Amino acid sequence: MLRHSLILICRSFKKYYGTFCINLIGLSTGLTAALFIYLWVNDELTVDKFHEKDRHLFQVMKNTPTSSGVFTMEGTPARLAEALAKEMPDVEYAASVTNSDWSSGKGLISYNGTRIKTEGQFVSKDYFNVFSYSFIQGDQKTAFSDKYNILLSEDLAMKLFNTTEDVVGKIVEWKHEGLDGLFTVSGIYKQLPPNASLKSDILLNYELFLERNPKLENWLNSDPSTYMVLRKDTDVDQFNTKISGFIKSKNKDAEATLFLQRYSEKYLHNRYENGKPVGGRMAYVTLFIIVALFILLNACINFMNLSTAKAMRRFKEVGVRKVMGAKRRTLVFQFLLESMLMTSLSLGVAIVLIRLFLPWFNEVTGKQLSLGFDPRLILGALGITILTGIVSGSYPSLYLSNFNLVAALKGKLNTYIGELWTRKGLVLFQSMISVVLIISTWIVYKQIELVQTKNLGYVRDNIVHFEMGADDAIKDKQAFEADLELRLQEIKKIPGVINATNFRHSITNRQGGTTDIAWEGKDADHAIEFTDLAGGYDFIETLDIEMKEGRSYSRNFASEESKVVLNEKAVEVMGLKDPVGKVIRIWNEDQEIIGVTKNFHFQSLYEEIKPLFFDLSLNKRVSKIMVKIKAGSEQETLEQLGRLYAVHNPGVAFEYSFLDSDYQALYESENRVAILSKYFAAISIVISCLGLFGLAVFTAERKKKEIGIRKVLGSTVWRVVYLLTGEFFKTVFIAILIAFPVSYIIARKWLDSFAYKIELTWWHFAGTGILVLLVTGLTVGAQAVKAALANPTKSLKDE
Repeated sequence: MLRHSLILICRSFKKYYGTFCINLIGLSTGLTAALFIYLWVNDELTVDKFHEKDRHLFQVMKNTPTSSGVFTMEGTPARLAEALAKEMPDVEYAASVTNSDWSSGKGLISYNGTRIKTEGQFVSKDYFNVFSYSFIQGDQKTAFSDKYNILLSEDLAMKLFNTTEDVVGKIVEWKHEGLDGLFTVSGIYKQLPPNASLKSDILLNYELFLERNPKLENWLNSDPSTYMVLRKDTDVDQFNTKISGFIKSKNKDAEATLFLQRYSEKYLHNRYENGKPVGGRMAYVTLFIIVALFILLNACINFMNLSTAKAMRRFKEVGVRKVMGAKRRTLVFQFLLESMLMTSLSLGVAIVLIRLFLPWFNEVTGKQLSLGFDPRLILGALGITILTGIVSGSYPSLYLSNFNLVAALKGKLNTYIGELWTRKGLVLFQSMISVVLIISTWIVYKQIELVQTKNLGYVRDNIVHFEMGADDAIKDKQAFEADLELRLQEIKKIPGVINATNFRHSITNRQGGTTDIAWEGKDADHAIEFTDLAGGYDFIETLDIEMKEGRSYSRNFASEESKVVLNEKAVEVMGLKDPVGKVIRIWNEDQEIIGVTKNFHFQSLYEEIKPLFFDLSLNKRVSKIMVKIKAGSEQETLEQLGRLYAVHNPGVAFEYSFLDSDYQALYESENRVAILSKYFAAISIVISCLGLFGLAVFTAERKKKEIGIRKVLGSTVWRVVYLLTGEFFKTVFIAILIAFPVSYIIARKWLDSFAYKIELTWWHFAGTGILVLLVTGLTVGAQAVKAALANPTKSLKDE
C-alpha cells in the first residue's frame, strides 16, 4: 500500500510539474531560512551555559539613582566580592574581574625575543571556583599563590613557546601601563568555547590591579565586575533584599543598591530600565523565532493554497479511488504522505543551500556555526520538517478526501464559499506577514541610519587611536610625562596630522564612575553618580568638543592637575550657577572648575547623557594616543605613524583603530539584525509572490472559458485583467490595513529601548503599502494579461 501511494505521489509530481516546482522552491527556501535562524538562536541561547555551576552562578549589578532615573551598571566597588564572601553565609564563592585594558589597551608579553601584544584580565583568588576552566598544566588551587604568577591560554602558550609542555615555571615579561616586570607562568588552560562571553588569553593577580589603582578601594568608586556562586538552598529574592544596601553599610554616603542577575542570562537580558532587566538581545532572539515561524507559515500556506486550487484536476482520481473502496483515512494518509515527501525533498535542498551559504551567514552574524553531527541540530531539523509537512498537508488532505463521490465522478464539483474564504484568508495572512516584515526592516534601517549619522557632540571621523607602547618601562612620573610630551610632538610633526593627545578609558561607551564628589549646596542625603573621562592636553580640541563656557586644559597654565572641566549635564544636576572658578571636591581633593563643555554622547544612544567630568591624566601613566588625521591623507599618515611606532617599539606590530569603527561596534547587534531582517523579509516576499503567482495561474485556468465567453461578448482586455486581479488586490489591501497597526506596535516597542530614536511617520507605512501593491500587481498582473490576451477560440472549442 505504501509503495502504491509513493508511485501515485511521484506521478502527481510529474504531472503537475509547475506546482511541484513552486512548492519545492517555496518550502526549501522557507526551511533554509528557518534552519539558519535555528542555528543562530540555538547558539545565542547556549552562551555561557557551559559553566558547571551555571544554575547558581550570578553577577552582581549596581543600581544608582540619577536625575533621569535609575542607572544600572556592571561596575562594582573593588572589594565587594571579598566582603560578600566573608560576611554573607549564602555566598559559596565570589570573584572580582577586570580587564587589563581597563584604561589603556593591550599589554605586551615576551619570551626569548618573541613578543605578543594581547589583552588580559585581573582575577581574584576564587575565580576558578566560580568559573569552569580546564587546565593543561598547573594547579588552579595554587595558580595565584604568588602575586607575580601569570596564567596563559593554550593558544597564547603555543604562540609564545611553540608548545604547552613543560611551560609552568618559565619566566615571561609583561609590560602594561606601569605594571612592567617578570612573571612566573603558573598554569596553562584550555581555550573557552566560542559561546563564552568572558574570556582572555592572560590571567593576572587581582591584587596587582588594586595596587596600581588604590583609589578604587573607596566604596564610592566602581569599575571591576563581581561574580558569585550561591549555595544551592539560597533564595535569590531574599538574598537580593539582604545585599541591596550593602554598599551603604560600608559608606553612609552611598546611594547605590545591588542586585543579582544570573550570569548566563545576562548576555540575552542586557538592557535595563529603572534598575530592572527589560530585554536586550533576547528581543532579537524572540524576533527571529517569530520570523522563522512566519516564513514557514508562508511556505505552508503556498502549499495549501496550490493543493486546494488544483483540486479540480484531482477530483476524478479521488472519486475513482473511493469507488475502488478507499477509506477517507487512507486518502488523508496519502495526501499527508505527499506533503511529508515534499518537505523531505525540500529539506534536502535546504541542507545543500545551508552548506553553500553558511560561510556568508557566519560572516554576517559573527559566529562560528557549523552543520556537524549534533543531535540537537538533527532533532531540530527533523522537528521543523515534520511540523512543516503536517501543517502544510493537513488542510489539503482533509479537503481532498472529503469530496462528494457522485459529484466528483460527474465532474460537477463546485467550489464552496468556505473554501474560497479560507484561501483568501491564507493569502491575506501571507500578505500581512510580508508587510510587517518590510515595515519592521525599514524602521530598523532608519534607526541605524540615525545612529550612524547623529551629531554626537564630537567629531569621530578620521580619528585613529593606538597604544603608546609598553616598551618604555618608565617608572619615574616626571620622566614618563617628558617622554609622552616628546612622543606627541613627534606625532604632530608628521604631515597629515592635525592634532594628537593621550587618553584613558573608552570614548564611545565609557562606563564606571564615582559618587565621591562634593560641592557647596550639595544635598547630603542624595548621591549622584558622575562618569570620569581621562584625557591629556588637546583631548577636547582633538575631538572638537565644543566649550559652553570657560576653557579646556592648557599647557600655558600651571597646576592644571588641580583643575576640572565638567559637561552641561554635570552643572545641571549640581545646580551650579556661574560654575567657572568654583571649587568642588573629587576623591577628597579640591578641584577648581575651569570650563564647561556642551553635552556630548560618551555612551551608546540607548542611554541618556549623564554627568561627566574630565580628568587630566598626565600623572597616571596613560599610554593611549589619539591622532586626528587630515581627510584624504589617511594611508600616508598611518604609514608614517607606523614607522615612528616601530622606532619606539621594535618588533611589535602597529595596531590601531578608528574611532568611528569603535562607535559602530556599539551597534554590532543592531547592524546584524538589520542585515538579516533584510534578507528574511526578501525571502518572505519571494515565497508570497510564488504563492500569488501559482494562484493566479490556477485562477486563470479555472476561468478560461468564462474569459473566452466575455471576450466573444465584447469584453476588453483590461476588463478581463480586472476580473482576474480584483480579488487579489482587495485581499492584499485589507492585509495592508491590518498590518499597519501591528507594525506600529512592534516598531514603537523596539524604538522605545533607545533614548534617542527616529519618529514614526505615515510614509513609513504608506510607502510599504504601495510597494506591496506594486509587487502584487507585477506578480498577478503579468499572468492576468497573458490570460486576457489568449485566443478565446482555444478555450471554447470544446463547447
